[in-house]
Amino acid sequence: MAFIQVAVPVPLRQLFTYTHDSALIAGVRVVVPFGPRKLVGVVVETLQKPESKIDNVDKLKAIESVLDDNPVIDDVLLKMAQWLWQYYHHAPGEVLHAMLPVLLRKGESAAPTPQDMLMLTEEGKQTAADMLSRAPKQQACFTALAGGALLASQARKQYGAPAVKALVEKSLASIEEVAPEFKSGSWLASLSVSEKPIPDTEQSVAIAALNRQQGNFAVSLLEGVTGSGKTEVYLQAIEPLLRAGKQVLILVPEIGLTPQTVSRFEKRFGIAVGVLHSQLSDKERLHVWQRAKAGELGIIIGTRSAIFTPLNNPGMLIVDEEHDESFKQQDGLRYHARDLAAMRAKQHNIPLLLGSATPALETLNNALTGRYAHLQLTKRAGGARSTHQHVLDARDQPIHYGISQGLLTIMRQHISAGNQVLVFVNRRGYAPALLCHHCGETVMCKRCERPYTVHKSQNRLQCHHCGGMRSMPSNCEACHHSELVTAGTGTEQVEQGLSNLFPGVKQVRIDSDTVRGKDKLHQTLDAINRQEYQLLVGTQILSKGHHFPHVTLVAVLDCDGALFSADFRAPEKLAQLVTQLAGRAGRASKPGEMWLQTLNPHHPLLQDLVHNGYGHFARHALMERKAAGLPPFTSQFVIRAEASDSSLAYHFLCECKQVFNQQHAVEINGPFPCLIEKRQGRFRFMLVCSHEKRAPLHNALRLALPFLQALPQAMKVRWSIDIDPTDFS
Repeated sequence: MAFIQVAVPVPLRQLFTYTHDSALIAGVRVVVPFGPRKLVGVVVETLQKPESKIDNVDKLKAIESVLDDNPVIDDVLLKMAQWLWQYYHHAPGEVLHAMLPVLLRKGESAAPTPQDMLMLTEEGKQTAADMLSRAPKQQACFTALAGGALLASQARKQYGAPAVKALVEKSLASIEEVAPEFKSGSWLASLSVSEKPIPDTEQSVAIAALNRQQGNFAVSLLEGVTGSGKTEVYLQAIEPLLRAGKQVLILVPEIGLTPQTVSRFEKRFGIAVGVLHSQLSDKERLHVWQRAKAGELGIIIGTRSAIFTPLNNPGMLIVDEEHDESFKQQDGLRYHARDLAAMRAKQHNIPLLLGSATPALETLNNALTGRYAHLQLTKRAGGARSTHQHVLDARDQPIHYGISQGLLTIMRQHISAGNQVLVFVNRRGYAPALLCHHCGETVMCKRCERPYTVHKSQNRLQCHHCGGMRSMPSNCEACHHSELVTAGTGTEQVEQGLSNLFPGVKQVRIDSDTVRGKDKLHQTLDAINRQEYQLLVGTQILSKGHHFPHVTLVAVLDCDGALFSADFRAPEKLAQLVTQLAGRAGRASKPGEMWLQTLNPHHPLLQDLVHNGYGHFARHALMERKAAGLPPFTSQFVIRAEASDSSLAYHFLCECKQVFNQQHAVEINGPFPCLIEKRQGRFRFMLVCSHEKRAPLHNALRLALPFLQALPQAMKVRWSIDIDPTDFS
């Protein structure tokens, strides 16, 4: 009899021992009884005898079934999982659960699943393509099939379902279920590098430095101004790796960046690129996971969770826009994909490349102190000039729909010249509040105690904290007057206002309300680049990595909110946002400019950004952080607690503080309310724990955890631990 250590997907920070008639390979999935349930767990280790803490071996339950012949999680990923649950102090079963595709978590087979393939029939093979000249889509699909079978779903997407149906009805093609055969390195046969631009001096230095790192672990920060050609450096750096049959995994922050990045890589190398993001179906994600694991894909591009994708022959990891907050998971397993990429690259002994125009202060500090190689691109590619940034003083100016008179004049100049103007508003909806003009009462979400956001086009109110919705009231609930007015400005109101101020000028609004649905954002971005719109109104979706060659003006409305935030990271986030937005203008031959509309034109942060740029701001901010004893010069973790009764959450954290105070190892601040104190009917408090060194901080937490779990209040509140927090809301 063998004793098997299994990670079971339950929120308990331990492994569970089961029995089996023989030893099992680490990384295979098993079905185990857990209380009244049957759960899919992952084998971590086989023991010859049970652990000493197990009193009665006879009470151990047996594994019910083994789902895999070969591990679904290889040795490297298993080591990474162990590091994950130790570093983030998380439940092992939930860590391994998060690393698997959804269908594998449910116990489905990890073997390649049969797929519907569209292929030519015998009759089709003997038919000339000219016979379909009157049906161009059918002809194009038929010609493609002559080169080999296509995925039926891919053929329908590319050539249209009617064309595929017509070919089947004409008996020229048939759809058959085929079990795919994955071959490692099969993409090498179709690898063909298209014409590439000659890199400038700085790009050449960066590419040469990255080429020297091949086959060894090294972390490099590629700090390049917006539009400096960082993607071109990626493309030329991975070319020799692909030719050598190595795989490359690229992380991007947003789904919106994925299509344009994928398109560029496919055009350059002529091979299929595996794509992983949340808009794919579970089957599509599993298929890409299987192909990457088998080594059939040379390039895999995905968002945060793609860091868990297994690779057969890894050559390099790349994290694009590494500063982006979306790389940090904010619930469940609160990992940071950038930090995980560094750990994974070390395990594989391969290089990691971090790219950004506005690197996170943690990354920049590592580069400046020599822990990372520091590669810099200081000029825009192709001779494009840097965007000129200006502060626009909105005080004492007439304001129309949130836009000052002076800014409107500048916008008219760019529009009359036939250029595109990007207007940035950091709020979706029509207005952030609805209030009574008579008594001043604001319509509040009772679950979050925050004002509802007005969505006028849908005639409803929505809470952007809990997602709660209600219809638009006709009267004030306090005084029953009917005169309700909006306060503040959102994208919807700016869009409506611009249609009045610029009649006849085509505009488009881009926020999470307007780009829902598969490929909607991609189609809108293509339309912008075809110059179908002159006015672009949007939120942060527009700030990240997009190439708009015809945008010559970026107008930022109301950038004052972040200047006075209680979050010490707010200035860094604002500086990154402003710099990224500035990078959307003047990317081609046309010069670009940016105007920051503000009521605080002399604020030192704005002045520093406009006159000295992000690089100067970031280095000065690092000096401030060091003086204040803040990350990256100290390590932090946050214990959050929430409950419908505020005193429960508060007193639980007070008890936690007493546990840590007995150790005298860490500095404790709090408990105090989170920046958003109430959400979804629960009051939220936090305890911030810090130490100048990481090891003592983690040791203190490891020692304290059993006591925290045993506290009487621990079962009455919802609490969590966030290591290296980036968000205090």
